Amino acid sequence: MLDLLSDKLSGVFRGLSGRGRISEENIREAMREVRTALLEADVNYTVVKDFTDRVLQKALGQEVIRSLQPGQLMIKIVHDELVELMGPVDTKIYLVQPPPTIIMMCGLQGSGKTTTCGKLALLLQSRGHHPMLAAADLQRPAAVEQLRVLGEQVGVPVYTDPSRVAAHGEVAKGSAVAVCRAAIQQAKQTGRDIVILDTAGRLHIDDELMGELKEINSQLNPHQIYLVLDAMSGQDAVNSAKAFNAQLELDGLILTKFDSDTRGGALLSAKMVTGKPVKFLGVGEKLDRLEEFRPEGMAQRILGMGDIVGLVSDAMEKFDQEETARLQEKMEKGQFTLDDFMAQMSQVKKLGPMGKVMSMIPGMSELSRQVNMGEGDVEKQMGRMHAIYNSMSRQERQKTELLDGNRRRRIARGAGVGLNEVGQFIKQFEMSRDMMRAVGGMGMMGKMKLMKSLMSGGISALGAPGGPILKTKRSGFMEKKDRNKKKRR
Repeated sequence: MLDLLSDKLSGVFRGLSGRGRISEENIREAMREVRTALLEADVNYTVVKDFTDRVLQKALGQEVIRSLQPGQLMIKIVHDELVELMGPVDTKIYLVQPPPTIIMMCGLQGSGKTTTCGKLALLLQSRGHHPMLAAADLQRPAAVEQLRVLGEQVGVPVYTDPSRVAAHGEVAKGSAVAVCRAAIQQAKQTGRDIVILDTAGRLHIDDELMGELKEINSQLNPHQIYLVLDAMSGQDAVNSAKAFNAQLELDGLILTKFDSDTRGGALLSAKMVTGKPVKFLGVGEKLDRLEEFRPEGMAQRILGMGDIVGLVSDAMEKFDQEETARLQEKMEKGQFTLDDFMAQMSQVKKLGPMGKVMSMIPGMSELSRQVNMGEGDVEKQMGRMHAIYNSMSRQERQKTELLDGNRRRRIARGAGVGLNEVGQFIKQFEMSRDMMRAVGGMGMMGKMKLMKSLMSGGISALGAPGGPILKTKRSGFMEKKDRNKKKRR
């Protein structure tokens, strides 16, 4: 996700950071490289020109030339301008009284509109709402059935009227409006507070499509209209948004397929070109992979700074809170076991692809590149770790010090891995255990220092000699007899 753009911008700023002093020409040269990177990312030319002109004006106005840290100051200026370019965004869905709130979803075929309807319904349901889906795409083959299946998967009722489904060009006039009206009526009768209308799409914008959408809009007066765009289509997505907005007056955009090799042009161009905010991003195929758009977090990720706030928000939403509280309590007592280690790993997997998770941790994207970590490498490694864990007996999991050479060879054969991988697995667990014990023993000031290190991108140094973890005293976690033994020596 935006990796290519992030790499290019990071290279530009590394070039500036390597200079003790820089000139106006250095800044202009850097901005030419930034302009090229943005254009290669398929960002609208007018947006690129306005953006780079503003950054250049601010850079020279803030006397970056005289700064002792020109690279860092330039990153801050570019970050602030990216946030301005993409935001501000209000991702709230305002509800009406009396219900139901009507949300109309539009988009071209292939944009992921129907799937996004299911994702939005699941998101709203997780927040305590009671949505209903309405299958008003009556021409695309199997569109109604697709929405019905999605509704079953997320546990949300779907209103359908199979009698109105027909081949392309043969749907009776007014059928889509009739389906939507009947869905709204049923929602009122069954106590549903939100109705999501899955309207028709086309391979391209035409008069027939717009006529049907305008009829639904004028007849039912939906409270919000969202346009679903395929982020991979770049400038085509932005042009589609302009055309839809001219006819329907959109309230927001939802960009899908953002987990793919997206260049970022649609995201960075959409707000300025259409004047409409990006509300949500589809970041994966699974139905829980719809996240609120945060310009600050996206700007940080583009610049390789991570998005720790977004990661924490995801964790709070997707982690099992009881399990998290149990692990926290054990961590503070210094009782972190191998079972806890694997339970924690299972929790982390809920956050989605590890590449995405690591991109949100300050410093980890750069660290991944340095060690040549490819897409899916972390998931493969986690799978092998699970195989090793499953090959261990209960007693071995509770006391890893029992793992002598013979036991390790048996485990390696059972897991289908090399003997060295068993050793690495145990070493990783022991490092995590020591880290958890250290964090659990920190006072408030120590934890604040640790958070400051995370926020500043210092995570890669946490385990280094002199880093905040290893500087923490561990004697408080030793049993009394061990501590006395240490004194006698």
